[in-house]
Amino acid sequence: MTDAAVGSGRPGAVAPGTAPPPVQLPPMVAAEHRAAVTVLRESYAALPTGTPVRLAKRTSNLFRFRDPAPRPAGRRGGRQGPGVPGTTAGLDASAFARVLHVDPAARAAVVGGMTTYEDLADATLRHGLMPLVVPQLKTITLGGAVTGLGIESTSLRNGLPHESVTAMEILSGDGRVVTATAAGEHAELFRGFPNSYGTLGYALSLTIELEPVAPFVHLRHFAFASPQACMEAIAQIAADGSLHGHRADFVDGTAFGLDEIYLTVGAYSDVAPWRSDYTGQRIYYQSVRGPREDFLTIRDYLWRWDTDWFWCSRPFGVQNPVVRKLWPRRYRRSDVYRSLVAFDRRHGLSGALNANRGRPPREAVIQDVEIPVDRGAEFLRFFAAEVGMSPVWLCPLRLRSEVPWPLYPLQPGEVYVNFGFWGTVPLPPGRGEGHHNRLIEAEVTALGGHKGLYSTSFYSEDEFWAAYNGAAYARLKSTYDGGGRLSGLYEKCVRGR
Repeated sequence: MTDAAVGSGRPGAVAPGTAPPPVQLPPMVAAEHRAAVTVLRESYAALPTGTPVRLAKRTSNLFRFRDPAPRPAGRRGGRQGPGVPGTTAGLDASAFARVLHVDPAARAAVVGGMTTYEDLADATLRHGLMPLVVPQLKTITLGGAVTGLGIESTSLRNGLPHESVTAMEILSGDGRVVTATAAGEHAELFRGFPNSYGTLGYALSLTIELEPVAPFVHLRHFAFASPQACMEAIAQIAADGSLHGHRADFVDGTAFGLDEIYLTVGAYSDVAPWRSDYTGQRIYYQSVRGPREDFLTIRDYLWRWDTDWFWCSRPFGVQNPVVRKLWPRRYRRSDVYRSLVAFDRRHGLSGALNANRGRPPREAVIQDVEIPVDRGAEFLRFFAAEVGMSPVWLCPLRLRSEVPWPLYPLQPGEVYVNFGFWGTVPLPPGRGEGHHNRLIEAEVTALGGHKGLYSTSFYSEDEFWAAYNGAAYARLKSTYDGGGRLSGLYEKCVRGR
């Protein structure tokens, strides 16, 4: 059995920092897009000064829970943000939720910033192509993955999603619409937009690179009995591009405990002697424990985690065979589970139930952190001792860029491992909310790592700006949102404004 000879060298890919030929939109699509930009810019200008601005979105993958994101003003059920003191204005960016154009010859696409990766992947897979990095949840948007960072199992060879973006059209906080590229007038914004979380502006369209795919992914699950052995294998894959002769077009891992860790290495394949399906009764994360080999279609591979939101569908009973049969397949999705969590948080249902049963309060520990691979074993041992949550997701990465991205300054050439953990743990007696999260933040800093900001953070201002390049952010904020129409990064990501 042989895998397809689809190499990992990204044939036709554009080297980071170079200017590719522009992708031309069809005339009618270009005209429609220009009209949508005009409407959005006028809507933004019409918002009263001092009114907090948020995008009106149907779904969210953030875990900084606040009031529900507002609907566009004037829609049924939506808040009337403009003109109503103390309310939040919902900026309707729904016109930017589509794929504008796929150019198979250039291996590139122009995509609205509100487009979900589910829609984007469907559009590109029709041409035998996909984005270089496809985050694992269907309703993550391209604009969200760029301004808030994203990662997946191609990140060891392809970096992070923003590194395959070649141009961004951005509505800045001061109301301008600018096109940012690596070498143009707005090059500083281009490099500073990742990890800015909508505090400098909103991406209206993005031009991204694509890579060719094969119909199937051939998976092998490799078991490790210690964190150190797993980290050594990741370093080997980074050096060789394979593990035990199996090409690593994709690689991620699952840690069930310190003595039970799996790396799943995927290779593109033109053939599949069988095809597994994890959208029905079978559950993907349980499959990595055996058998050791598997095949998925490329589309099913991209969304292998979404059906059960990794393993986070457990609290809803969806992994119980009886409940699973009754739970409609169309509702086995990450956005459905996230909505249920948001409802619970809003009404305090789980907290009240725990209190009524005399159980200790629980702390939400929902984070993704990047740790240098040579310190990864230390982090796993710390996490097992201090937090004790399992499973933990592992995803190796290495920047494509030869220079760091200012607001999330990972070091070029360095191999990191993303550790993702999402759930709740009981608070020790006498400890308050944030106990475990603060321990993790301190350990990440001590190990030379970085923490993603999509979830709650507890850093002091000095700690925060030391980690996320406060000087660079201040320059960008002054240049592109000098009036402070949009929340600041610390205010949004730590203070929850």
